[in-house]
Amino acid sequence: MLVFHCGNVIEQCQKLKGKKFDILIADPPWWNKYIRRLKCANDKLSYSMMYNEDIASIPVKELLSENCLVAVWCTNAQSNIDAVKNLIFPKWGVEYITTWYWLKLTVDLKPVCAFGSGCKKQPFERVILGKVGNVKDIPHSKMIVSVPSALHSHKPPLLDILSPFVNTENSQTLELFARYLLPNTTSVGFEPLKWQHISLFEEIT
Repeated sequence: MLVFHCGNVIEQCQKLKGKKFDILIADPPWWNKYIRRLKCANDKLSYSMMYNEDIASIPVKELLSENCLVAVWCTNAQSNIDAVKNLIFPKWGVEYITTWYWLKLTVDLKPVCAFGSGCKKQPFERVILGKVGNVKDIPHSKMIVSVPSALHSHKPPLLDILSPFVNTENSQTLELFARYLLPNTTSVGFEPLKWQHISLFEEIT
């Protein structure tokens, strides 16, 4: 079943009170200097960013089942990484487990850019994993490798990767800041239908 709620994530989560989810996936609009510069140049090229404290205030704690797996996409900024582990997860009642990585390759199977240091652009992104209660043993070193979509900020779907690690059959998933719909997932955000547009699909005959 496909369910979506369009609007402010904090407000929409309040409307979900009473529901419980076994998997939570979030791709927050982290405060980002690059996006901020884009916003100054052209509002259409950017999205509404959130401070770490605002992300931590999203009322998801009551929405997580007693045994829940949580995955948060995070930038490579150390301040945001620390915020997930030390601010957001504790506020959500989540225990940090480990960090996985998504390596982005070209069609020639080479990194999309050179590995850098400091604040330079990297050919990888990270997803920080946490849990509530008990989940199955999570690998502490895992890398997802794929050719990235041409769509800005389009992350690979994690549902099939995460589902085997929860103890519930037919697990229910909550995705925050969603941009497209997935099976057995409640998608929440301002753009849950953004990448459902017919122009992004091919007709199979």
